[in-house]
Amino acid sequence: MSLINTAVPPFKTTAFHNGKFVEVSDASLKGKWSVLIFMPAAFTFNCPTEVEDAANSYAEFQKANAEVYIVTTDTHFSHKVWHETSPAVGKAQFPLVGDPTHTLTKAFDVHIDAEGLALRGTFVINPEGIIKTAEVHSNEIARDVSETLRKLKAAQYTAANPGQVCPAKWKEGAKTIAPSLDLVGKI
Repeated sequence: MSLINTAVPPFKTTAFHNGKFVEVSDASLKGKWSVLIFMPAAFTFNCPTEVEDAANSYAEFQKANAEVYIVTTDTHFSHKVWHETSPAVGKAQFPLVGDPTHTLTKAFDVHIDAEGLALRGTFVINPEGIIKTAEVHSNEIARDVSETLRKLKAAQYTAANPGQVCPAKWKEGAKTIAPSLDLVGKI
């Protein structure tokens, strides 16, 4: 079953964020757009490149009224040390969420049972806590956060403009489509 248009399940965990340990829960995701980025584990090779990519685009996410959450199956203690020792991860100003109980990885269907790690999953969640986009892929393939940002903006646009759809490669400010019977077979 797809997670699209379903509510984020209840959860509560701890994150390392701006030098502190903070609680993150399903309630934390309400009221603004959220992007959950699941990664296998801290202290790996590919994950810091993705954290840095998200950190370099963080101002754009904030401008779009969205919070970014990096989630791994490590503890918040591991995330503190990861943030302090990795130059790439040290750029993160968003919560580094620990999921040592695997509650989130299992709820978002990105858990690898045999390894106790997460697949690379990316989820855009609306302010009501409803999952609007989901992308999951194998761990040897890192993401490009610019595509995540594009999907976030498309989800925000369609939420604000019911009856409109964003075509392939849509970018903010580009034309959208108002679906109608007249368009069938003409695009």
